[in-house]
Amino acid sequence: MAVRKIKKDVYAVGAIDWDRTLFDEIIPLPDGTSYNSYLVVGSEKTALIDTVDPEKENELLENLSELNVERIDYIVSNHAEQDHSGTIPKILDAYPMAKVVTNEKCKGFEKDLLLIDDDKFITIKDGDTLSLGNKTLKFVFTPWVHWPETMSTYLVEDKIMFTCDFFGSHIASSDLFVKNDAKAVEDAKRYYAEIMMPFRMPIRSNLKKIEGYDIEFIAPSHGQVYDKPELILNAYKEWVSEDVKNKVVIPYVSMHGSTERIVNYFVNALIKRGIEVRPYNVITSDIGEIAMSLVDSATIVVASPTVLVGLHPTAAYVLSFINAIRPKVKFGTFIGSYGWAGQSVNQAKALTSNLKVEMLEPVLIKGYPKDDDFKSLENLAESILKKHESCEHIKL
Repeated sequence: MAVRKIKKDVYAVGAIDWDRTLFDEIIPLPDGTSYNSYLVVGSEKTALIDTVDPEKENELLENLSELNVERIDYIVSNHAEQDHSGTIPKILDAYPMAKVVTNEKCKGFEKDLLLIDDDKFITIKDGDTLSLGNKTLKFVFTPWVHWPETMSTYLVEDKIMFTCDFFGSHIASSDLFVKNDAKAVEDAKRYYAEIMMPFRMPIRSNLKKIEGYDIEFIAPSHGQVYDKPELILNAYKEWVSEDVKNKVVIPYVSMHGSTERIVNYFVNALIKRGIEVRPYNVITSDIGEIAMSLVDSATIVVASPTVLVGLHPTAAYVLSFINAIRPKVKFGTFIGSYGWAGQSVNQAKALTSNLKVEMLEPVLIKGYPKDDDFKSLENLAESILKKHESCEHIKL
């Protein structure tokens, strides 16, 4: 990534990963990603805020060389995960005078993950400041966004909040700043859904915490810089609220057509009642799209055939993922088919113990659906409508 200027003596020096297609070996990256690192040049000291994934370490070093950076005094580490901290050892080799500035928890993680010696750290506390001469860094602890040690760094004079994963998005772009607001929010929503959603309550607290700062730029460590911070701040406030939409998400899989017929009928029954609905065939769907759809959905309905008395394995995998990301859905149930025996409903419940939902009566159909089965699906659709109408967090 070319060196790009944010403000006077503040530069983006990280790397764009145009070709990465999978993150953490689970998250699809349809638009690639970036590893953002920022250089702040003060009148007396120079600080590098976060580094890059080790696979892109040469790009970071080349960018520092392009700027003729002869000295780095501080490497501020907002988060210990290796896509941001992994190149710290290389920077310490290149700039042996540098010290790693971070909190006590992050220091412990990085000693374990990166084998950095104890004497290379400067440990700071929440609210501490560090002078670079004419520029001041203030450290704002934002724990559980999404690790327990995460923090943000505020550049006081330039009103820039460097937030690491907080407000991030996986997108590779030649644009430093957000230009397409709708696309930026969509990318950030996917990132939130896949990574941040389990930590909705801590995020809510951390949003209130940073509201006390005068912020002109939000500079995350994935994605683009927000020169209109209210765009992403308002989006996050909506996502972490209790509000959901009059919407049903249906992850499903079908082997011989019975479950697919059940889903198609049920989708139409919901549409007739004015309920937004989105089915996802989990065999072909992007799991990130499913996660995004669940950010603001009121109800999840899982549909699966029975395989050896239990869920189809792919449905079980998707349920395990949904259980991990903990969406704020209010209601849930199961529909599907079986041949000679079935424990799918019990297995689905066991796999979603993290979801704080009101469980509705499932519809489990033997073989191909018949007239009475369609009536049961109509009844379930009607039950969902009534639940949505009575839910204080849904505006119909």
